[in-house]
Amino acid sequence: MSANERPHSGAEATSADTTEGPVLSVRDLSVEFWVGGKWAAAAKHVSYDLMPGEVLAIVGESGSGKSTSSMAIMGLLPKNARITGSAKLAGRELIGAPEDVLRKVRGEGISVIFQEPMTALNPVYTIGFQISETLLTHRPGMTRKQAKERAIELLGLVEMPDPVKAYNSYPHQLSGGQRQRAMVAQSICLDPRVLIADEPTTALDVTVQAEILDLMRNLRHKLDSAIILITHDMGVVADMADDVMVMKDGDVVEHGPIEQIYGEAKHPYTRALMASVPHLGLGEAGADDEDHRAAETAALVLENVSIDYPKRGRVPAFRAVSDASLTIQPGEVVGLVGESGSGKTTIARAIVGLIPIAEGSLRVAGQDMVGVDAKDLRAVRRKLGIVFQDPGSSLNPRWPVGESIGEPLELAGWKPKDIGKRVEELLDMVELPRDFRNRYPHELSGGQRQRIGIARALALDPTVLVADEPTSALDVSVQARALELLQQIQAEKQFATLFVTHDLAVVDLLADRIAVMQHGRIVEQGTKEQILRNPKDDYTKRLIAAVPVPDPREQRIRREARAALLAEQAG
Repeated sequence: MSANERPHSGAEATSADTTEGPVLSVRDLSVEFWVGGKWAAAAKHVSYDLMPGEVLAIVGESGSGKSTSSMAIMGLLPKNARITGSAKLAGRELIGAPEDVLRKVRGEGISVIFQEPMTALNPVYTIGFQISETLLTHRPGMTRKQAKERAIELLGLVEMPDPVKAYNSYPHQLSGGQRQRAMVAQSICLDPRVLIADEPTTALDVTVQAEILDLMRNLRHKLDSAIILITHDMGVVADMADDVMVMKDGDVVEHGPIEQIYGEAKHPYTRALMASVPHLGLGEAGADDEDHRAAETAALVLENVSIDYPKRGRVPAFRAVSDASLTIQPGEVVGLVGESGSGKTTIARAIVGLIPIAEGSLRVAGQDMVGVDAKDLRAVRRKLGIVFQDPGSSLNPRWPVGESIGEPLELAGWKPKDIGKRVEELLDMVELPRDFRNRYPHELSGGQRQRIGIARALALDPTVLVADEPTSALDVSVQARALELLQQIQAEKQFATLFVTHDLAVVDLLADRIAVMQHGRIVEQGTKEQILRNPKDDYTKRLIAAVPVPDPREQRIRREARAALLAEQAG
């Protein structure tokens, strides 16, 4: 059955399917970059037809060519790129089209939701100004007042908590989920015929992700926009797509309807990709005993902790965390989950001494952190390891990675000879070749950089490891290996781990216990069996219901169950 004969998943086929041709037709599209004196292929012979209202998911790992092939259609590649083949939007050729034609197509014909809104949005202009600017550029007859009204309406449409406040806010004043909503509002403001969503939910919490996916699903039916969904999250693909195209090293290795790809994948790479996806509910059952919570033996203890952020300029002081209590024993992994702005990272920052606590007590590796002086803080930091969310920005780009790994050792007073030996041991531990110590961060892939981050965090054999979203930006197969590695090292070294994440499937795989945060409070905590299989709190139920699973049929059932749960809780 061809794409234009098949109805969309979850909705009846629109009349446009039968009366119109493809809204976007790509034939034999290839992209090469001039690098190091020769042409390097980034995408090879990509072909597909996209019908109005249809969702095509392009999946694959970093460097597979999925984003490059889509950006080529809009003429958004650097000058060292060479594009061949054809891409027609409603019959109009885009490859080689003049810049003024492409400028009109961008936004009105094809629009993009970029992966990282913080870099895609201009930091010196308000969100409202940026949405209004798009409207005024493409709609010459529109007044500034009308543009403002439309921008606020769009921010309401993407369910921004306070559209007027968001309109007047700068990107850095919004949480990650809110920035992504602003990005979606800007991309749909001209009712585009094709929406390219480039990893639109990668760094979002599951509830926010579910809402953004619901939003895109509704917009797709409302506007009859076709969507190209570029992602490595197979749960998101199962939730949204009609067709799936799998890419590897620039080649399309498999392309077909979603049921075929998930149920009867033919290519070994597609099967391997499916196998590496964490699936909520498939983690091993954790222990149900509560005796291990004795505070005396714990490596990390929070008792009734409250944390305030002081007044900054026009931003008033506010309480980010209220009355949080948590203990982590040596060798235990506790997952801290919740939405953007719930206080997860604030707790992680307080644990490593980056922000003071206002009330309560915090003890890390036996050291009371309330009123700790600089000397004791330095000593306790030697017992702490941190794995950051983005390894690219947390490693010094001017240093070979061996120096980054060795820096904590140098600050702790180790001799150069011993540092060299320890760096090699750490590279062995994270399964990277020893000669990688002489490479710079930009010469490594995302997964390799994160391994360097793990090696650096473990340099001083920490008592407590804080991992802040350590795998959220990695491909599924790379993520699977990084998590396996972390599990392996943690089992061997027995350090206490606070794993801050929004990915409940990863928590299911790794954690012994889970604490759920909402609006600065821990609303529920317990073993992963209690939290994931038998949640008590309404918010926890919503959180679990929002997790997409990599199975189209199961995901359809879960989506309906989530809608019923939300309706019940609202009633």
